[in-house]
Amino acid sequence: MYKSILSLGLLLSLSITCTAQQDSSRYTFKEGSYDGIGKWYLGREIAHVMGYQGMSWLERDSREKEENTSRLIKNMDIQPEDVIADIGAGSGYHVFKMAPIASKGKIYAVDIQEEMLAAIRKKNEEKGIDNIELVKGSEKSVNLAAHSVDKVLMVDVYHEFNFPYEMIQSIKSALKPNGEIFLIEYRAEDKSVPIKPLHKMSETQAVKEMQAAGFKLKENISNLPWQHCMVFVIE
Repeated sequence: MYKSILSLGLLLSLSITCTAQQDSSRYTFKEGSYDGIGKWYLGREIAHVMGYQGMSWLERDSREKEENTSRLIKNMDIQPEDVIADIGAGSGYHVFKMAPIASKGKIYAVDIQEEMLAAIRKKNEEKGIDNIELVKGSEKSVNLAAHSVDKVLMVDVYHEFNFPYEMIQSIKSALKPNGEIFLIEYRAEDKSVPIKPLHKMSETQAVKEMQAAGFKLKENISNLPWQHCMVFVIE
């Protein structure tokens, strides 16, 4: 029994060591910019997460004009039976636009901040939409069942993931075989887009990171004012 306990302890220690080595080889750490966390992934510094205190910015009156969210929703070609996960759903800005279209499906509103989920819950109590489900995610997982979603939407959130590789692997598991990721990020290639550099991404960088997780770019729909609308599928 004593030897068995020692063996189990050794295995656990080796497992923890291997995980730590994988994290240290996948990510690098150094002093970074004011808007970053000092952690790099494939040459990109990860940005600070926008806290729930910035919720009013997500609901700003100028958002439709600046981002043309109506066109984004059309780009997604949402079908009535679609099951869609909005990762980093925030205050639910896109959730409430998608839910009526996917009327026979479901919208998972996933966020790591309870305050954001509470805001969606409160708003939905007023609207009474019955195909919205709140999901508390973590830094490494979207906490969705395997092969459960047709489409994943990430709007200006991926660049803030503390563990981007692990999160995309979690999303990969949640996607159905022909599922799609709609990765929406402010265009780093366009200096006129009035967003801090660390909160933008280039298509080249996005493709590099998504390829590392087993995805390929299906298309980049270039009809939004400030953002890339990149569609990724499993390779």
